[in-house]
This record gives sequence, C-alpha cells and structure tokens, in this order.
Amino acid sequence: MTNRGILPAATKIIIIDDDRKLCQLVADYLEPMGYKVESAFDGPRGLEMILNGDYHAVILDVMMPGMDGFEVLKRLRRESDIPVLMLTARGEETDRIVGLEMGADDYLPKTFSPRELLARLRAVTRRHAVSGHTDSTESADASLIIGDLHIEQGSRTVRLGTATLNLTPVEYDLLTRLAGSPGRVLTRDQLLDAVAGRSYEVFDRSIDVHISSLRRKLGDDPRNPRFIQTVRTAGYMLKGQGTKQ
Repeated sequence: MTNRGILPAATKIIIIDDDRKLCQLVADYLEPMGYKVESAFDGPRGLEMILNGDYHAVILDVMMPGMDGFEVLKRLRRESDIPVLMLTARGEETDRIVGLEMGADDYLPKTFSPRELLARLRAVTRRHAVSGHTDSTESADASLIIGDLHIEQGSRTVRLGTATLNLTPVEYDLLTRLAGSPGRVLTRDQLLDAVAGRSYEVFDRSIDVHISSLRRKLGDDPRNPRFIQTVRTAGYMLKGQGTKQ
C-alpha cells in the first residue's frame, strides 16, 4: 500500500509571487519536507520558467503587478495541465471562483497555515501523478460508457459522440467518480475528498464551480440535465446506466 504522506523524489515546485519574503518562507518550510522550491517574482518570468522547466506543481499568487495570476493561469492552461494552487488575498470568494473556472486545481487564502499548504500541495501533486500514470494492463479494459459519453480511463480521454472533451484533471476525476456510480448520489464531501484529498468545508464552493465548468463542456443544462443532476441538499448524481468495456 502506498503511503499517501510520502512524496516522490525531487518533487519540484515553483512559487510565483512578488512577495519575496513569502516566497522564502514557503521555501524554508517545504524544502525540509522533500520539495525543491524555486521562485519567480513576476508573472512573465514565472510563466517562462514553467514552460521551460520540469515542475510538479505551481503556487500562484493572484495579485501581482503587470501580469496577474489569472493571466498567468490563462496562458499556462493553453500549454500545460500542471497542478496549480492559487493564493487569494483575504480568501476572496470571487478570486477563488474565477481561478477554479480558469483551471486552477485548488486555492488557499494568503493567511494559510504552512501545514494546510503542505496538505493541499500533497493532494494536487498526488492526483496529478496518478493521472499521468497509465497502466498498460488497465488500459485494455478501462472504458466507462454512459450513452454517447465514453471515458477511456487508460488514456484519461473523454469523448462525447465524436468530440473529444478538453477537461482539466479535476474535471476528469469528478466525471470518473460520478460515472463509477451512475444513479447514485455522491455528496460534496465525497467528491472533494476524491479529487482534492480533503474534506468539505462550510461555504467551500470549489466542487460546485468544477461541476459547473464540467457541465458546460458536456453541454449539460442544469435545469434539465442529461448527465449531471443536482440533488438538493445532498450532492450530485450522474444520470443513466453505465457500462464497462
């Protein structure tokens, strides 16, 4: 059994933030935990380093002069699905929602505790490591099919009819978790634990934002859903009968 608390060797992180003191504090905390931490103090430099480097995750501040974190994330998502943990000033809900909708994997307010930062980083890097691993024995028998929705788990490819959907790792994991139990209601807590490795917090809307984005890509109308149904006060459910191939 794999120990979820142990990191792969040479886990390499970049933090993009114009607050040099914060960057140093993060590095001082994470490096003894097994991370190699590099810093960029502005958006353009950070983006350049990511696209030309070999990093396992990004810690990205929203509020930066010039190119802010949202613009960095927007440009980054055109080229990479690297995990991104966004830092939001004072935990502003608008910043969190915008960041998640643009493809961030998780977020933290800038008042974060080091232990919480470590837990969130472990969750996003672990999930990405799993998503990047394809077992050849699994890929031969790893399709979930619901109507014309095909989920190829071996290659982590999702097709709707003849169209291939461009899903973020979080959206893919959400869809796969729902498709694994079609017709069954899954709570927000269950979904958040499955895709982020943490428990649901009151007023935490991250799952709802990811579900909303996933629905858009599926062409699903939440008022008359074909795939993902909201179950009031309970959670979400994937409609239909699934088959495996």
